[in-house]
Amino acid sequence: MAQPLCQPEEVPKFEPFTGVRYADHLPLVDVTAPPYDVLSPADRAALAARHRVNIVHVDVPLESDGDGRYSIAANVYRSWLADGALQRDGHPSFYRHMMRFVDETGAPRATVGFVGAIDVVPRGETGDVLPHEQTTPKAKTDRLDLTRATETNLSSVWGLSLADGFAGLLDLPATVVGSFTADDGVHHEVSRVLDRAAIDRIRSTVGSAPVLIADGHHRYDIARTYQSEQRAAHHGTGGAYDLTMMYVIELAPEALFVQAIHRLLSGIPAGVDVPRRLDSFFTLEPAGPVDASFAAAVVHHGALCLVSPDGDGTFLTPRPGVFDGLRDLDSLRLEAALDGVPHDKRYQHGVDHVLGALAAAEAQWGVLLRPVPIAEIRRTATEGALMPPKSTFFAPKPPTGLVIRPLD
Repeated sequence: MAQPLCQPEEVPKFEPFTGVRYADHLPLVDVTAPPYDVLSPADRAALAARHRVNIVHVDVPLESDGDGRYSIAANVYRSWLADGALQRDGHPSFYRHMMRFVDETGAPRATVGFVGAIDVVPRGETGDVLPHEQTTPKAKTDRLDLTRATETNLSSVWGLSLADGFAGLLDLPATVVGSFTADDGVHHEVSRVLDRAAIDRIRSTVGSAPVLIADGHHRYDIARTYQSEQRAAHHGTGGAYDLTMMYVIELAPEALFVQAIHRLLSGIPAGVDVPRRLDSFFTLEPAGPVDASFAAAVVHHGALCLVSPDGDGTFLTPRPGVFDGLRDLDSLRLEAALDGVPHDKRYQHGVDHVLGALAAAEAQWGVLLRPVPIAEIRRTATEGALMPPKSTFFAPKPPTGLVIRPLD
């Protein structure tokens, strides 16, 4: 049975650190990059051509460089330190990162949090840095090899704080050290928190309650492996490897923008009438041709949406009482409705990507889900439970290269 959170003797350690940042004269819009795991080879090539010190030269080593690619990336990183493109800050600080954007409904939003160094809880030990959802298998050698070679945290794990009073931290004094508007329209502003009283308040507030890993479960697992290796190499002594870089925001509706991860269904036997099967669980209503606006339409309609190969939609409104006892998750409703129907399932973010996959005959049906309610995320966390895999897509994604945390 899952245990409730907030054991008083177990609090996450959240510390400032002395970061490495790009020199002030370098345009952040040209040297930062989206997270490595959303970049295609073409994206990587375009970013690498954009500026000679774009972070992808380090963060996304070229496979064509073979087994030596991680050493090459590490040498590039160290050369940038040597020539001043990257510079180490003079004192430890927290880094406040604000992202302003317009969400898919057209509403202006802001996500604000702090980049610091959080506890790495060894496997098998209890602590208050906790997974948010079940994870799917994923190769970890690449990120681990890069960490070993560069001895850095190049990108942050994303954490959600359950602490009372977190919102009050956002007005603490901080010095702006960089801002830019990315290609996707998101405006980023980075500030350093240097005031000792402000640092202590951030440390104690974040450390007063559990932190959920929202995005970056695999990066956190890599930090655990690296910690284990370094402790063995240093005869059990502690070091910078006992913490890893994390961007922490508040788990609250006004602070967090959650998007849905949709489903693509294939492998369904020819004789199975999917709409008829779903009719026992949902009220079906024609939705017309599906377009990008349906990310908001399913929320406003209070329904899921079944999408046919020709792009027509059918709203699926859960029938009263049918899903009693299930958590408030569209993914679980869909699983219950398709129980016993042979099918393969893929995860896809973005309505346009769902439509593209259907048009390319990569799936038989698409199902658009609604975002997981913030209240359900908090309830699951409080009960010490886990969301199903691929339940949430937190947006926008913090770019890589705003700040790097050395591990040497």
